[in-house]
Amino acid sequence: MTLDHSIDSLLSHHDRSDGSNEGAEIIAFSERRRGPEVAVQPRRLALIGGFAPRKCGIATFTTDVFEQLALHRSEIAVDVWALIDEGDAPADPRVRATIVGGESAAYEAAARAINEGDYDAVWLQHEYGIYGGDSGERVLGFAERLAAPLILTLHTVLSDPSDHQRAILERLTALASQCMVMSNHSRDLLATRYGVDRARITVIPHGAPERPFGRQDMFKPGVGAAGRKVLMTFGLLGPGKGVETMISALPAIVARHPDVLYRIVGATHPRLVAEQGEAYRERLEALAAELGISANVQFDNRFLETDELLDQLEACDIYVTPYSNLQQSTSGTLSYAVALGKAVVSTPYVHARELLADGVGTLVEPDSAEALTKAILALLDHPAMLLASQKASYAKGRDTIWPRFAAASAALVESVAVRLPVSYPAPKALPGFSGVFAMSDSTGIYQHAIGIVPDRRHGYCLDDNVRALMLMLHAEGLDPADGQRLCMAYAGFIQHAWNDDVGAFRNFMNFDRTWCEDVGSEDSNGRTAWAMGLMMANGFDKSWTDWGQRWFDHALTALDGVESPRAVAFGMLGACAALRADPDHAGARALLERGGDFLHRLLHAARRPDWAWFEAVLGYDNPRLPQALLEAGVSLDRADWRSAGLESLAWVAERQVAPSGHFRPVGSEGFGREYTQLPFDQQPVEAWAAIEAAASAYRVTRGEQWLSHATAAYRWFFGANDRGVVLADIASGRCRDGITPRGANENCGAESILAFQLAHYAMAGLSRLSDQTPSNASVHTGTKTGGVGGSASAGSAKRSSSALVGARTFGGTAANS
Repeated sequence: MTLDHSIDSLLSHHDRSDGSNEGAEIIAFSERRRGPEVAVQPRRLALIGGFAPRKCGIATFTTDVFEQLALHRSEIAVDVWALIDEGDAPADPRVRATIVGGESAAYEAAARAINEGDYDAVWLQHEYGIYGGDSGERVLGFAERLAAPLILTLHTVLSDPSDHQRAILERLTALASQCMVMSNHSRDLLATRYGVDRARITVIPHGAPERPFGRQDMFKPGVGAAGRKVLMTFGLLGPGKGVETMISALPAIVARHPDVLYRIVGATHPRLVAEQGEAYRERLEALAAELGISANVQFDNRFLETDELLDQLEACDIYVTPYSNLQQSTSGTLSYAVALGKAVVSTPYVHARELLADGVGTLVEPDSAEALTKAILALLDHPAMLLASQKASYAKGRDTIWPRFAAASAALVESVAVRLPVSYPAPKALPGFSGVFAMSDSTGIYQHAIGIVPDRRHGYCLDDNVRALMLMLHAEGLDPADGQRLCMAYAGFIQHAWNDDVGAFRNFMNFDRTWCEDVGSEDSNGRTAWAMGLMMANGFDKSWTDWGQRWFDHALTALDGVESPRAVAFGMLGACAALRADPDHAGARALLERGGDFLHRLLHAARRPDWAWFEAVLGYDNPRLPQALLEAGVSLDRADWRSAGLESLAWVAERQVAPSGHFRPVGSEGFGREYTQLPFDQQPVEAWAAIEAAASAYRVTRGEQWLSHATAAYRWFFGANDRGVVLADIASGRCRDGITPRGANENCGAESILAFQLAHYAMAGLSRLSDQTPSNASVHTGTKTGGVGGSASAGSAKRSSSALVGARTFGGTAANS
């Protein structure tokens, strides 16, 4: 595919208006923030990179992107976040904010501010040398914190990177929704060497100015070259640019064309100046003097602003890039020179090979003065050939002029920007069960799937079979025979998982029914206690409630002495349910007393002014901790526990809502990092936990904010999320495994399917409760409140849910993500 085709394809995709989208039969999509009678607001873009007055190619490119989008694509509102070094000159007034490149904390603060700014996309310019740390590794701490879709422009794609450089690039591309490169070669390298899906690589050639053709004589007097044939090289001066080779080629050229002037324009590279001053430039000047051509060489030791650079390019007849480094994938000035209609003689570095193909310019072997001499003399000796080469360049340049670049860039932004749904399925519709059937056999429910097909390699686990049995307590519309078969399979797995020798449940089982361990995790044992407590309270008949109590008592034994906060919380939720069935159950009451005191002490010991939480880290199933403390407070009439549970639940709820109001669960990549929250990967179990915890809070407070939060978490399944992807399918009851920075994880494992199904029934129960609650209802704190399934048993009639939308306020505090 040619560069032209790549751009045309992007623009064609952008212009499509068929409205097709997966899940369209369930959800009507439209552009974000667009209502039936509301005009479309501009897309908001955070642009990251160097910026004027910084003097480097990346800064020039970032400035160009900002200016050209403003000029040609006003529908993109761009905020610049400029990289600077400590002590740099004041930023350009157009800059929204600056990031001190050597400071890790600056990247983290910038990412937080960008997330709070609710941008539609973030466009990051990448080059290893412009970010702090080894090979610019500090950029990773910035990119992994971004919630908005990331566009990554790779100005360098190394064919032979170091291990660390490769690791950085692979991590960055994994975080990016789209990778933009400026050559087909870079695209192919990304695909073949780094494993990036070609569908996530967009080729947009470097943009260039649009000026009239053939105005050399107008601009030559301005550079002191009136009446002369002008050759020119531009860029930061340093070894690798091949300038020595070009100077060495000049004597033979001057012998035939004495009026030739070779202009070497550009400041010496700052790093080279820091190491050795202007010694390199002085060596070049000495070489010209030694060859007797000083009068034919002109140095302009400045970094030129774009307008002056273009004027100087207009003054030249032949633009020369004699680079010895053939890996350079992009040269902005080469694009400029072609667009201005300059004949080009170049070594075959990556960008030159593509831009100068099909007779647009002349390619010569590197480090060869003879080859340069021959190519330049061929043009100077034959004016018709020189003019033809200039016209060919100008014609090629029409493909890369700024309006076309801006159009492709706008289409790229639009291709990653999220389109939130404008309507959602109500929880009154019963989800199908084919997904659960497909994942279940006579042993239990499989853990994982590849797509929608069970992956037998990972066998089964107690966690999922416990969740599956919990679902059977809520599921409606099942054929009794199917329900009986599934319940027996899941219950049989749980029962078989008990290891009497150690007094605990196992967790993981191979496909051949052999156990992988003697003792499962504390969390899996806590979840089992939770499910058995629910079976005691909501079992189908006395046989099932008796069975639930038997294994609840076993699970209590397994939890004796356990201090994993989540394991304790899961067990407490089961104990609350058990007390609803048997208020005199001593073991359940003892677990609640111990667990409530434990969580309450944890909360007070770990909290600080900006961190109202039980630990220094956020993990999975976070809302279960405050939910358990809240429900324990209700069950045991402990007002201090109720208050602490509500407060900490409000705190974590605030952290799981984006500025635009959609649900943004704590991402799994941040699990275990102290005082850190990362946005990805987002998993269905977090939305389920948020809904059930909000339901518990609503039962206690009747606060509308909890209805709003639960609704946001439910809608997360149907596209109201950071990537606008539909995860759940009502018809089959399946759910994808979550959201990555690149979109949906297409697999449909047991945890995800069960989390969606249980979230659906929890939302349906909450909707029924809210429909039945008068607007002036008082706060209810009775001991019968709380607990999953506590408000409605399976098989009860369902009513349509109301539109539960309200201010994002929790516990009296405005929510901020």
